[in-house]
Amino acid sequence: VADAEGASHDIAVTVVNATSEDAAEAVARAVTRSNLFKAAIFGKDPNWGRVIAAAGTVPEDIAPYDANLMDVVINGVQVCRAAGVGDDRDLVDLEPREVRVEIDLHAGDASATVWTNDLTHDYVHENSAYSS
Repeated sequence: VADAEGASHDIAVTVVNATSEDAAEAVARAVTRSNLFKAAIFGKDPNWGRVIAAAGTVPEDIAPYDANLMDVVINGVQVCRAAGVGDDRDLVDLEPREVRVEIDLHAGDASATVWTNDLTHDYVHENSAYSS
C-alpha cells in the first residue's frame, strides 16, 4: 500500500464486534473499495457517512448487524455514534500519512483489518496515462 503511485494516505479500516471474521472482512473490504470514501480521505474530510454507506452495501446474510448501532472512529475521534453524529469532525487530524478507521458493528466479537490508499489526482493521472 505504501508504494501506491501518487497516494498520500495509507488507510487501515478495522471492523470490530462483527458476527464472524468473514463478516468483518466483508465490511472492511466494502469500505476500502469505495472511491467516494477514498476521495474523502484524500480531501481530508472525515466523512463518516461514506463509511456507513459503503458498509451498507454488504448483504445482510454475509454481515448481519443493526445499522442503527454502528459507530465510526477516524484517527481516534468517534465521529459517528449509533449511526448518528458523534464528536466534532473538526477534531480529526487527517494530515498524517497513516489513517485509521474503526467501525464497530456491535454484533459479535470478531474483527478484521483491510488496508488501502486514498484516491488522489496523482494516482488517477498516473493510472489513466499508464499506457501512453
